[in-house]
Amino acid sequence: MNSELHEGPLTPVAHAAPPPPQKLTRREERRRRRRSRRRGEELLAWVLVPIICLGIYWGITAGFDFLGTSPGQVWDQLMQVKAMMEKRA
Repeated sequence: MNSELHEGPLTPVAHAAPPPPQKLTRREERRRRRRSRRRGEELLAWVLVPIICLGIYWGITAGFDFLGTSPGQVWDQLMQVKAMMEKRA
């Protein structure tokens, strides 16, 4: 057996407290806030822009369905109006 087993209890060692974290300067705090805000805005944009585009598309499609027409028919009617205006001039 090992003789270290019978040496007695260990004495507590005083551990030095870890140094407190350095406080950031105002400029560094502002940089960190700005960086996190930009990341958040970028993520929000990647989510919201497609949702807005789909919403506009669905709104236009629903409007055409409600009016009982289609974009092709509206375009044809606009071209007829343009032709009539050109004849008048």
